[in-house]
Amino acid sequence: MTENKSTENPVTQKNKATPQNFFAFIKPYRIAFAFGIFFLLLSSITSMLFPYLIGQLLGQDPPGATPSPDTFIDLSNTNTLVKVLLLVFSIQAIFSFFKTYLFGYFTANTLKDIRIRSFHKMITSPLQFFDENKVGELTSRVATDIELLRETFNTTLPAFIGQIITVVVSLGILFFMSPRLCLITLAVVPVVATLGVFFGNFIKKVSMEIQDHAAKSNAILEESLVGIANVKTFVNEFFEIKKYRQAVLTVRDKTMKIVTWEGLFGTLITFCMFGSIVFVIWQGKLMVESGQISGKHFISFILYTIFVGGSIGGLPDLYAKIQKALGATESLMKILEGSTEKLILEPIKEPLNLKGEVQFKNVNFTYDSRSDIEVLKDISLSVQAGQQIALVGPSGSGKSTLSALLLQFYQPSSGTLFFDGMPSQDFELSKLRNEMALVPQEVILFGGTIKENIRYGDLNASEAELLAAAKAANAHAFIQQFPDGYDTYVGDRGIQLSGGQKQRIAIARAILKNPSILILDEATSSLDSESELLIQEALDRLMVGRTSFIIAHRLSTIKGCDLILVLKDGQISERGTHAELMEVEDGVYRGLSELQYS
Repeated sequence: MTENKSTENPVTQKNKATPQNFFAFIKPYRIAFAFGIFFLLLSSITSMLFPYLIGQLLGQDPPGATPSPDTFIDLSNTNTLVKVLLLVFSIQAIFSFFKTYLFGYFTANTLKDIRIRSFHKMITSPLQFFDENKVGELTSRVATDIELLRETFNTTLPAFIGQIITVVVSLGILFFMSPRLCLITLAVVPVVATLGVFFGNFIKKVSMEIQDHAAKSNAILEESLVGIANVKTFVNEFFEIKKYRQAVLTVRDKTMKIVTWEGLFGTLITFCMFGSIVFVIWQGKLMVESGQISGKHFISFILYTIFVGGSIGGLPDLYAKIQKALGATESLMKILEGSTEKLILEPIKEPLNLKGEVQFKNVNFTYDSRSDIEVLKDISLSVQAGQQIALVGPSGSGKSTLSALLLQFYQPSSGTLFFDGMPSQDFELSKLRNEMALVPQEVILFGGTIKENIRYGDLNASEAELLAAAKAANAHAFIQQFPDGYDTYVGDRGIQLSGGQKQRIAIARAILKNPSILILDEATSSLDSESELLIQEALDRLMVGRTSFIIAHRLSTIKGCDLILVLKDGQISERGTHAELMEVEDGVYRGLSELQYS
């Protein structure tokens, strides 16, 4: 059975970003974009009337020359000419407003879609994706890279298109006025165009490097601030400052590389363009003196030539900025084209209501990032509904990996997991995870209120259900002691609460979810005796009637489990009850138990 709303998985993370995927974001707003181009065209064409009108206003015909008749209006009258200029200016201003508004509308909505799509992609990506990418770098992609597109869509792209329109229209007018002078002006265009393409590709490459290093510096910043307690405990502030400084200096050096080349390139283009303008003015002056062109047309011609020169001179820089933005966002585009989990993106309406039977059949697992190390080896296990299964063993033995496979964060390299006798692949992923709850050792709460964090277990829970869950988790008493009660803000990651308080909120959240399968990942470790007692009582109530997997280092908390699995080097080395394992001569469990109670 399938649901309507689900994420797709059309491409893998390794695929290369393509312009088609980027322009897919433009498609929904193509009408606004097209009208923006239309008003940009009108605005540019209207502005092209200014050189002609200014020429009529300031220019003089040679003595004895017959004024050329005007077909529409008498421009020889200064007052009339000024009125026409004001009218043209007003019309151009109106066109410019609509152009600015439409491009702003297009930009705001396009960036909105990219932000939402980026978050959608990342939050539905498999856990393997986050194993390979730092959170600081990912947030940098969404914050910094997308912001580069704002200037590109709002300013750079319209300016680039406007300059092209200006060049084309001006050259057409110049050719009509004087083919000879127009060809002289055109002589410099191929040189500028060739240099512009070469320079633009160079800028794109360096810009990608800048954004990569900027993302790394943001990752260092986030890691240092999140782990500030460790930084201060180990007195490594100087080390973090040095590391961040080096990353920022790399960004600075790459940026200065672009700045240097932009300066050299701009100087060259300016010299070429204005040199050609001076040459055209010299030739035009000779033509005026010989009567080949009127003074009015000559002034207009000079202004059109300056328009062409300025536009052609600005095109490479605008092209470079567009390439810079495209280069900077290429990594973001790759994220947007990455693979995702197939999830139901709406509340689960028809839960599976599993009994809680779990079976591992010849399961092996290797992380993609560590393909040479087999983490789990030939794990076979049958668990009846409602049983309590303890997982013990030294660090790195595969306990947490086994729980990650239960939650379907990863798929086995070989072998199969069964739930209620059916292979895990036969279930919809969201529905299967909806049957499970995790109470981790390190609880991370969201930065809202206590009520919001508990209700995260069931967003549709009533107030009565929420209070009942908090009471069952031994959390109600301490919550009431806060002035704001359940509306108390917990701070970033729950920093304003103690470890025991956060654990009880996590348990309340799990109770509210009412799972069939419960995973406790060292939920009572690193707590004081009083907190541990309260939490253990809450966990005992939570585990009643549920299949529970308990990862524990404190063996005193798992003596009553139905089955204890001892993992070593990714394999189940021992299995049995507490009493049975204590009878095993030289057993790992017995050794651990004697070590803890000696």
